[in-house]
Amino acid sequence: MKKTFDYKTDISIFLLIAIIMLFLGGSLFTLNVLRSDPIEEALTGEEIINILFVLEHEKKPLGSYVIMYSPMNNRAAAISIPGDTGRILKTVDKMDRIDSVYHPANIEPYKIEIEELLGLSVSYSIVFETEKLAKIIDAIDGVKIFIPNPMEIYGEEIILFPSGNTTLDGDKGIQYIVFELAEEDSSEPSLRRERFFLGLLKSIGEKKEQLKEPSIAKYFYPLLNTKMNRLSQRKLFEALSNLDIDRINMQVVSGNYRSVTGQRLLMPDYNGTVIRDVVRQAQRSLAQRTQGTLIERVFTVEILNGTTTTGLASRTADLIRSFNYDVIATGNADRNDYENTEIIDRTGIENVVNSFAAVIRCSNIRFEEKLPDETDPGMPNVEYRADFTMILGKDFNGRIVTGN
Repeated sequence: MKKTFDYKTDISIFLLIAIIMLFLGGSLFTLNVLRSDPIEEALTGEEIINILFVLEHEKKPLGSYVIMYSPMNNRAAAISIPGDTGRILKTVDKMDRIDSVYHPANIEPYKIEIEELLGLSVSYSIVFETEKLAKIIDAIDGVKIFIPNPMEIYGEEIILFPSGNTTLDGDKGIQYIVFELAEEDSSEPSLRRERFFLGLLKSIGEKKEQLKEPSIAKYFYPLLNTKMNRLSQRKLFEALSNLDIDRINMQVVSGNYRSVTGQRLLMPDYNGTVIRDVVRQAQRSLAQRTQGTLIERVFTVEILNGTTTTGLASRTADLIRSFNYDVIATGNADRNDYENTEIIDRTGIENVVNSFAAVIRCSNIRFEEKLPDETDPGMPNVEYRADFTMILGKDFNGRIVTGN
């Protein structure tokens, strides 16, 4: 039987399909617009944004860094997390090094462990894989860093890294962060990678205008391993480009190495309370609306032992330095029977001294006028004192003041 067609019916079906397609297209467009820039609201708000960056080599982290960025103040702080940091891992319920849960295809468990370690929530993550990192470096015309001492790597070829300011191309950049010398201290490779990472952020920021060009952006952004879309990545790097990267102090998870379950693990000081306190203090500082360079200044500290406990001042100095204070002197107090720890403040700035006192939870604070840098023109003041003097008493248990 010959099939017949109803012209009006055919037109109606066609129009119905067209309307459905337009509706679906509009809905998808609207949805894409709404979610195209999830970071924009965060960048215009007052909340601190925490971003995890990972330098990945052979499917393992070479270096992991959390940047805490304040859009309100356009300032940032950074934390470096050693891969051999030991802890009871929440995601696998066992003691192990923190990078044991890292997997390139899904870094969520690793991010969760870092959040637990630092006591914060990580909003975004970006991974630089060394397989692609050389192309990233070349796309931004190299990474500018300062190398304090000249280095030579001997292998199939001799690779020289002269001291001073230098620009590393893609191949040199990878060699710089990957190599480790047998005779060097274990902290040296970490310091190189931290130096390189900050230089990488700075170099990307300096190329923000070029990265807006479609041809370059199309090549550059797919080289990053992240769940952020391209627009969000661009806006984030543009925001970070306004930072004075050279002023960012890279804090590191501190602790002591111990043999645990057959492994040499870095066990964080005081079960991780120190690094969490460091993070909280950094975020409080970033949230301050103080103008100028005051909140970026590194304050000086003198620590005096007012007890009979030998070495207490020097051990406390390591603790205070982890909070980014410059300990310029340690020693014994005028006597060794101080019952109560006290802090002598010479800044006269209430929020600054309160922030410092919070490090050891000390409420016993007194003010002393700080002598000027020069008591007489042309005559140096040899009696210069630190911004803070901390006199340790019997109520100090090595970490905090008890009984306040």
